[in-house]
Amino acid sequence: MARIHFHPDDITVELRPRETILDGALRAGVPHTHVCGGQARCSTCRVLVLAGDDCCPPRTDREARIADQLHFGPEIRLACQTTPTCDVTVRRLVLDPIDTELADQLRSQSPSEAVGQEREIAVLFADLRDFTSFSEGLLPYDVIHLLNRYFYEMGRAVRRHDGRIASLTGDGLMAIFGVDRPDGAADRAVAAALEMQAELSDLNPYVASLFDQGLRMGIGIHHGSAIIGALGVGEERTMTAIGDTVNTASRIEAATKDRNAGILISEPAYRQLTLGVPTARHPDVALAGKGDGHVLYEVRGYSDPDENG
Repeated sequence: MARIHFHPDDITVELRPRETILDGALRAGVPHTHVCGGQARCSTCRVLVLAGDDCCPPRTDREARIADQLHFGPEIRLACQTTPTCDVTVRRLVLDPIDTELADQLRSQSPSEAVGQEREIAVLFADLRDFTSFSEGLLPYDVIHLLNRYFYEMGRAVRRHDGRIASLTGDGLMAIFGVDRPDGAADRAVAAALEMQAELSDLNPYVASLFDQGLRMGIGIHHGSAIIGALGVGEERTMTAIGDTVNTASRIEAATKDRNAGILISEPAYRQLTLGVPTARHPDVALAGKGDGHVLYEVRGYSDPDENG
């Protein structure tokens, strides 16, 4: 009789004859996600085989179609379709509602506005600290899943403050504010940055439960003139921004590491702020390719006037 050991649950289940991994998990009370009811239509029951891959028979036709569509490696199996013949250790890969949405949603892309315009906007760059070394010990699936989870949370924060994700590069994110609502772009960028830091704090227990360490992030914001428009072909077109304002925002984000700061904003962005945010002034900062003498402000959180009576 085959036994299945589940991570991160640390539960071992003895399978009955011809019982799938999913059936055994549900019988034993393991909270195994299966949106389509185990019909190989959604992939939310996916597991990572950590040991005993030779005990898993070849994929069924239905599993093979899903695996080909989603480019699963041989170590990723659908629990609803896999009937092990001997002992296997697996890790559930869909652990909560957000994981479910990431695994099962069909994302549609619509073309952005194609016209090029020069506009006063706020540009936000966010980058994970030391993610290369963090990810070196992870499996490829885990790296991509973790980044998707991170970008999902950060994207929600950006959109809640009327920003747009302009690009994702590695573990970096660029967002622009002021495209749809020209007023208060710097305020919304700073508010989004603070929410992004809060979301990362909320995400880190999930990350630590899987990888025994958390993520850290630096954010840089600049306000100025940039050319905005949609780049790409067909449905791949994405709204983005081009110009020195973008380059400066990127350099400010890079300075967060040297200054040991979570959020740094430029003096032009600081002058646009109407939010009650406590800041610390960093004079004479050197930005790569921009020279010395830049004044930046470290944003440390909201100042709630109600707390002061």
